[in-house]
Amino acid sequence: MDVTLRPVREADLDVFEAERATPEARGEFQWYGHRHSGALRRRFADDGLLGDDYGRLAVESGGDTAGWVAWWKTAWGPETTCWCWTIGICVFTGFRNRGIGTEAQRLLADYLFAHTRAERLQCFADVANIGEQRAVEKIGFVREGVLRRAQWRDGGWHDQVLYSLLRGEPR
Repeated sequence: MDVTLRPVREADLDVFEAERATPEARGEFQWYGHRHSGALRRRFADDGLLGDDYGRLAVESGGDTAGWVAWWKTAWGPETTCWCWTIGICVFTGFRNRGIGTEAQRLLADYLFAHTRAERLQCFADVANIGEQRAVEKIGFVREGVLRRAQWRDGGWHDQVLYSLLRGEPR
């Protein structure tokens, strides 16, 4: 499968905006209402979406922008010693259900373990998002538990399943 990650380009921002403009484009597990794109464009202008505490890379498949992966610092105690990366993904409408998300998240895990000192990566998925749960399990993430009513979306609270992958675990 031809999936690569690369830094976001300015032209990608228009594609990112179009994909998050409607619930149909975002999908049932990623629609949080209309959002202003100013913050994304300001961050891009500031650091190309590759900051010290977060990052975003474009996902390419077959030469097309197929989505993005992101990571942000999360702390389970004092941030100086107890941080990990939380990762997220958005696969665009025409690229879903083809294994692109699984491969993109595997590439992101490899990238973060190779280029940062993180010992732990974590991610979460809606309890009803079986596709995402299968995707992260395929690349070695371990289900840790359910975070009850952790995410507000579409007029209600939704339970999330928390997963982790530790440095050195098989992928």
